[in-house]
Amino acid sequence: MSDTSATAAPVNPAALPERLKMMIFAMMAFGQFMALLDIQIVAGSLGSIQAGLSAGPDEIAWVQTAYLMAEIVMIPLAAFLSQAISTRWLFTASAGLFTLSSLMCGMAWDINSMIAFRALQGFVGGAMVPTVFATGFAMFEGPKRAMVPAILGITSTLAPTLGPSVGGWITDVADWRWLFFINLIPGLAITIILPLLGKVDEAQPQMLKRIDWLHVGSLAVFLGGLQYMLEEGPRHEWFNDIGVASAAWLSFVGGVVFFERSFFSTMPVLKLTPFRRPTFAMACVLNLVIGFGLYSATYLTPVFLGRVRGFSSLQIGGTVFVTGLTMAFAAPIAARLSTRVDGRYVIGVGFSLFALGLWMFSTITPQWGFWELFAPQAVRGFAILLCIVPAVGMALNGVAPSELRYASGLFNLMRNLGGAIGIAVVNTWLQDFGRMHAASLGAQMGEHAATGQAVVSGLTAYARQFTPDAGYALSLAQSQMARIVGREATTLAFADTYRLMAWAFLAALLIVPFCRPAPTNAPPPSEH
Repeated sequence: MSDTSATAAPVNPAALPERLKMMIFAMMAFGQFMALLDIQIVAGSLGSIQAGLSAGPDEIAWVQTAYLMAEIVMIPLAAFLSQAISTRWLFTASAGLFTLSSLMCGMAWDINSMIAFRALQGFVGGAMVPTVFATGFAMFEGPKRAMVPAILGITSTLAPTLGPSVGGWITDVADWRWLFFINLIPGLAITIILPLLGKVDEAQPQMLKRIDWLHVGSLAVFLGGLQYMLEEGPRHEWFNDIGVASAAWLSFVGGVVFFERSFFSTMPVLKLTPFRRPTFAMACVLNLVIGFGLYSATYLTPVFLGRVRGFSSLQIGGTVFVTGLTMAFAAPIAARLSTRVDGRYVIGVGFSLFALGLWMFSTITPQWGFWELFAPQAVRGFAILLCIVPAVGMALNGVAPSELRYASGLFNLMRNLGGAIGIAVVNTWLQDFGRMHAASLGAQMGEHAATGQAVVSGLTAYARQFTPDAGYALSLAQSQMARIVGREATTLAFADTYRLMAWAFLAALLIVPFCRPAPTNAPPPSEH
């Protein structure tokens, strides 16, 4: 890469005026927030979108899957593109196309057009996610650099957490199409203002002439196939489905070609050299676990409230909003601790508290609502920033200037992969544990047939108050009994799933002592 770097005029982003740096960073951080918010903003409103587009149950899931598949491919590509066309113009193009694709999503006329526009939205929005991390670490130095992981930590965790709340509220008070239209004004503002603020690096367009297209293609097949397998696997019993099995095989082949090109290509689109630094590799593993917990917990709570409690989108949003509030309280604490305390202690406390929050969910019952969920969500929301802020510092402090962009892309990729793996795993756990508990409850009812019969008789007597048909009343009672058993089995499955997630976070603590964070006052990365 040295031959291309030598032809570019040196630009030192750390030498920019402080006010200008803050404005650039703020605009980019807000763009990242928009891109991450849109991952989960549709989560609580898929039913409304399905009805509005006359889509089937299997089709509507692609509104989220298409976005995630496309975004996860772009995140590692952003490092190469930011060097080739410059950070300023990559981010501007990403924000502009994200705004346009949001408009198209809001105007979608059927499920196929929605899926296509969501894929485009995820792909172009994915460039904004890692770019701001690398730019923030390049512009700031010393204690001010410590604010970068704190600010980006809260945006990257708060955005997906608030997604269901914001989406549920918008759908309830307006229309599901406004889930996408709300991006238009802020997206246009970023697209217009950011180029006017100036550049933080030079473009190297000659890199585009030597791009390894096989590396690009293999990356897309590898990550896209993996994301599809993880998203669709739990719904279709994994490899029993030909589509999931084909995606897994394509992902494997794409992965083999991708890693071969990463090591032997003369112009790789993604460098894996940051992994040579042990602390970076371990920080990526921790970020994988963080993504697992963040996205899985954000996914599970609305599913429980909708499936077991029958909450509306607005009620779900109001309940899970607690996590976002406690994140906001934790942000200044995490930022201060990251400058004063060894990051290993901070992340150790964070992972322990996150595990505690998950364990508190393991006593869940079908009657749990806002107040029962308040404490577990508050503990989890407070803990997540104590996890992510020191992890960002461990990963990116001390990274060589030429590798900072690639390190940022890989680090953010790990969080998204962790989220994809987590949602797939917890869905599989829910299905398996649900079947196991349903069978167990059925067996117990067989052993205590008299008690079960008494309950059915009581329900039948109640139903007879509303219908003179004894057979119909008995049928209603049996159906109600089946729903009660199913609800109990589902709730027990949620409890088991939360318990296993807590153990995963405790197991990850074994890695923490071996991470040796670089000092935050190290020389700022810069491209020369």
